[in-house]
Amino acid sequence: MSDILIITSYFPPETGAASNRIFHLANGLEQHHFNVSVITPLPNYPKGKIFDAYKGKFRHTSTENNIKIHRLWIYASNSKNKILRLFAMLSYSFSLIWFFISNKIPNKVIVQSPPLLVAFTCMFFLRRKKRKLILNVSDLWPIAGLELGAFKKNFSYRILERIEYFNYKKADLVLGQSNEILKHVMSLCPSKNVFLYRNFPDFNPPTIEEAVSNEKIKVVYAGLLGIAQGIYKLCEHLDYSNIEFHIYGAGAEKEKIEAFISKNPNLPITYHGEISRELLHKELLKYDLTIIPLLNRIYGSVPSKIFEYARLGLPMVYFGGGEGETVIKSYNLGWAAESSNYKDLNSVLNKIKKEDLTITSKTIIQKTALQHFNFNKQLNELIVIV
Repeated sequence: MSDILIITSYFPPETGAASNRIFHLANGLEQHHFNVSVITPLPNYPKGKIFDAYKGKFRHTSTENNIKIHRLWIYASNSKNKILRLFAMLSYSFSLIWFFISNKIPNKVIVQSPPLLVAFTCMFFLRRKKRKLILNVSDLWPIAGLELGAFKKNFSYRILERIEYFNYKKADLVLGQSNEILKHVMSLCPSKNVFLYRNFPDFNPPTIEEAVSNEKIKVVYAGLLGIAQGIYKLCEHLDYSNIEFHIYGAGAEKEKIEAFISKNPNLPITYHGEISRELLHKELLKYDLTIIPLLNRIYGSVPSKIFEYARLGLPMVYFGGGEGETVIKSYNLGWAAESSNYKDLNSVLNKIKKEDLTITSKTIIQKTALQHFNFNKQLNELIVIV
């Protein structure tokens, strides 16, 4: 049985794509007879506060599903203040360094990136000839930060670029969730070993159900209500003549969205709050269509929702451009609207009819997902090279 350590900034009971992705990876490796351990901060995402069950703890170690989980101290914060956010990342890095010094580290380590600084800490302190460092890149930073408007091309940005290059250079293998990520890594480190590791889900596919009959198409968004997703702006710009809009999740824009709904009671928008992933899957089956938006096109980004919703048999309207749009079109998973073009988005939505959203069409989408977005097949291919 081979020992392997996964270092991540997100892990259950935290919710979200990053947490689910690493959980499935850890669980999959354990089922393939790896002795898996995980290092992660004390749970705090997305609210930026330590969960009640872990408050007052400096460190918590437990064994769950035969996986040993080390939860380390972090200064939890989701503040918009850049200094506080930087300190939060550095606090976790300090906890990691302390852990590395006082514990034996396996010779196979998977490091999640971003955050860049956390990944840098791992790549710097864990490098040694006998150890294999595997960098799992889910988003391209600092490029994504630049496209989101969080960074400017200045001295600080150039430092982040050097950190990014260092991380790629020191990795023995780079996993990327998109072809754009792998292309970028290869542009910086041409001889680097890379592997396309999509964020495929691993759950039993449900039986497709007919959505509750309604004159309007029931459109749903479920996920993080953050700035990058732009759900508040979506509420402002949607044409509701053909649709009703349902929202699930939590995040920075939650209060703004609730206030908008309160001020516009005539609009068919319903906010359902945040619910567990298992319950959400059941709820999503009630809807005709889901929308996957990004406020701005982000190079390298392919939202994991695409693969999760396809497994549920839920048709999609993709509104983010890039490789995600290519996946939607290539596998006939729904429709795509031009990124950031709300006029085009409304045009696409107005052309969709109830007869386009039948059980038959949903079943075809689910079958496509089961054939092409296979978690276990992908994991088996990864294990060969790990």
